[in-house]
Amino acid sequence: MPFIAAVSKTDLPYRARQLDVKQQARELFSKDFPQVDRLIHAFDNTEIIDRNFVEPLEWYTQPTTFEERNNEYISAALHYSVEAIEAVIRKAAIDKSEITDIIFVSTTGLSTPSLDALIINQLRLDEHINRIPVWGLGCAGGVSGMAKANTLAKANPDATVLLVAVELCSLTLIKTDYSKSNFIGSSLFSDGIAACIVKGDNHQQNSTGVKYVAASSKLYYDSLEVMGWEFQDKGFKVVFSKDIPTFIHQNILHDITAFLAKQNLQLSDIKNFIFHPGGKKVLDAYCDALKVEGDFLKNTRETMNNYGNMSSVTVLYVLEKFMREGFTDGYGLMLAMGPGFSSEMVLLDMKN
Repeated sequence: MPFIAAVSKTDLPYRARQLDVKQQARELFSKDFPQVDRLIHAFDNTEIIDRNFVEPLEWYTQPTTFEERNNEYISAALHYSVEAIEAVIRKAAIDKSEITDIIFVSTTGLSTPSLDALIINQLRLDEHINRIPVWGLGCAGGVSGMAKANTLAKANPDATVLLVAVELCSLTLIKTDYSKSNFIGSSLFSDGIAACIVKGDNHQQNSTGVKYVAASSKLYYDSLEVMGWEFQDKGFKVVFSKDIPTFIHQNILHDITAFLAKQNLQLSDIKNFIFHPGGKKVLDAYCDALKVEGDFLKNTRETMNNYGNMSSVTVLYVLEKFMREGFTDGYGLMLAMGPGFSSEMVLLDMKN
């Protein structure tokens, strides 16, 4: 089976304390948003301590157009993607010429040619590399990207697949959007870049011991309004519903159980829970719905505490944390939910 050879994450240069972001949000919104004093406590309830940002906090106070923010997305996404890729190539102890496929995942900016083309040019990757840009999966994109990377490696046992996920959520902020969704989003979302190398099983496995087993995707009918973007002249207007924890309560235990049953497994077989955090209420919903003993979402929660919600990238930071700090021998389950409304799962076999 395919295996994950390495994962890298990016600590961006302008990390900020949540308390500082809270103060800036109060100043930005207070003049024209009468609910600011009632909602400002949302920043305290996230359990986020630090946020990962691609720009210094003062940059976000300046007037910017959608064009300017999107140009910054392209420039920063390329720069930090290259850094993450170079790091993961070193970790995996490969040469860049060995990469056969590239999957680029993002939902927070627009570029045609897609960013993978810019990356290939800058790094001088193989001209014949197989390209798969994936856009619009939001928070579910990291797990979906991992599933697609493993599908490619399963189809071609000689493959070396590069998965890159970039979300620069902070660059989508519309300062004149006084909706509750935008305000709550400003308390949660941040920026992140991660890269992974997945190899087919004709390659000799290195010491990570993390093999792909199976994947599952599910789209929930008639839930399109739960999460997404509204595209406006001023940019990407965030849309997300307070019903997300309800979706988790109603669906996630059944969905996980059904997925694992196809592999002749049950929930008790999962030793490593590699979940996208979403937010505190989402984590609480997972705990209530799954009733797994112990602090099974420790790495997920600590990633959220230290980085914020980086959309699709967050789950890859959680995976990197497991691989860097250690995991329990047994199965691992990657899971994230995103626009659609949808869920994505990847089952891993993890051995030290």
